[in-house]
Amino acid sequence: MICFGILFIYFGIKKKYEPFLLIPLGIGCILVNIPGTGLMDKDGLLGFNYMGVQKVIYPPLIFLGVGAITDFGPLIANPSTIILGAAAHIGIFIALLGAKIIGFSIAEAGAIGIIGGADGPMAIYVSTKLAPHLLGQVAVSAYSYMALLPLIQPPLMKLLIPPKERECLMEQMRPVSQKEKIIFPILMILLVNSLLPPIAPLISCLMLGNLIRESMVLNRIANTIGETFLDIVTVFIAVAIGSTMSAENFVNVKTLEIVTLGLIAFCTGTCGGILWGRLMYKMSKGKINPLIGSAGIAAVPMAARVSHKVGVECNPFNFLIMHAMGPNVAGVLGTAVAGGIMLTLLGVK
Repeated sequence: MICFGILFIYFGIKKKYEPFLLIPLGIGCILVNIPGTGLMDKDGLLGFNYMGVQKVIYPPLIFLGVGAITDFGPLIANPSTIILGAAAHIGIFIALLGAKIIGFSIAEAGAIGIIGGADGPMAIYVSTKLAPHLLGQVAVSAYSYMALLPLIQPPLMKLLIPPKERECLMEQMRPVSQKEKIIFPILMILLVNSLLPPIAPLISCLMLGNLIRESMVLNRIANTIGETFLDIVTVFIAVAIGSTMSAENFVNVKTLEIVTLGLIAFCTGTCGGILWGRLMYKMSKGKINPLIGSAGIAAVPMAARVSHKVGVECNPFNFLIMHAMGPNVAGVLGTAVAGGIMLTLLGVK
């Protein structure tokens, strides 16, 4: 496990694969596997930090920061891209079925399936409610696949999308007014919290952060929440997740099954978004680049950046980042809805 921790740090520093996640994740993994330090004791440094995960404190704070840096304008300007966010979540339900088939309980299967949404805070939140004993494995899988997204997604995109479709140029989106951007988070709080109360803490924080951003009267607070505050909480939560990677907890068959199912969920979700993107390309007669379909998972803005990077490789004039942000933010909402449905159906409040 110490070698795994060093490998995470290597990928973060040398390969620059989401270093703000992999470096603290690797450090947490190394520290917890050094015997005799007492760091994971109840009053130890890592044990105290881990309470932020156990008590579900960190996930809403992460959502608050994400809301402060998220522009829902691309989704508002092109609402049809919400379909890509839905299509990219098929992996959640495929992994859920797979987990149930190989012997996990329905609650455990739900926690494992949510890995496919590529949303670390949501994975922590759902697994804490459904299967707290699997929290470490689920969270590590979710954050690891999020961080390794630039390594996993491009081969799938190039395999499933012909070069001609990857070169497709998209027209500039219509401008979205400030009024629309202010109304959107308020409506989402009312709608989602009314229909899916179990995920109210996450959606409320996400939309509060976004409203602070879009109000344009709290710029200093918005900048602090979206930058310094979000970075600090991300380090805390990544170290906390890494500190669950002790050899006794992870070196077993169940961990291998969860990691494998998580990878299946992640890959099939990406493929679902890509294939639906190809369908939209054909229906729009070449006006929608199917590369943005891969951004339908919830890793914001990492997935959108990967879509843009692959698009530029095919066509240097292919500026897809803002177009990809539409399905990307839809993916955040999609993962929250999927998690809320699971919690609601299983009677978790």
